[in-house]
Amino acid sequence: MRKLTFAMNTSLDGYIAAPGGDLGWSMPSDELFQWWSDRVAATGLALYGRRLWETMSADWPTADRQPGATPAAIEFAGRWRDMPKVVFSSRTIPLDWNARLVTGDAVTEIARLKAQDGGAMDIGGATLAAAAMRAGLIDEYTLVTHPVLVGGGTPFFTALDHWVHLNLVETRTFPDGVVLSRYETIR
Repeated sequence: MRKLTFAMNTSLDGYIAAPGGDLGWSMPSDELFQWWSDRVAATGLALYGRRLWETMSADWPTADRQPGATPAAIEFAGRWRDMPKVVFSSRTIPLDWNARLVTGDAVTEIARLKAQDGGAMDIGGATLAAAAMRAGLIDEYTLVTHPVLVGGGTPFFTALDHWVHLNLVETRTFPDGVVLSRYETIR
């Protein structure tokens, strides 16, 4: 069975995007960017909601060919293109870069993918992750918390009908006061 992790940058007040989808507060240090790049390289399958897919696919497929691309951006772009991806959307959208589309029931498909053999899975996108969270499918929560209060926007956590008990398995501090916290779900 595959492990499913929900990992995102968050503001200190718990948002993955500020109002209007603003992500300007979450610019990573070189060290944090390398951590995210290494995570992409180790991901067996990435699950994306449509909006996160549109954000990522707008930049990363060609980021390594842009003037002034840094070695870190070149490395990340290649890793991102190579990583197998499943994109969940209720409508047909254009895909490329090692991705396939699922338009049916996301929870059923995520449960099916978890039951397979293979590498670890990451899930991204607030709506998709919320559905998996409510269904009890997430095995690990990784919060990369930036020291900023954005006051609203897209929350990392969704409302739940029951408690989810977690066990802290790692903390790490990055430059600029960014703190990584990893929690495993206690089953």
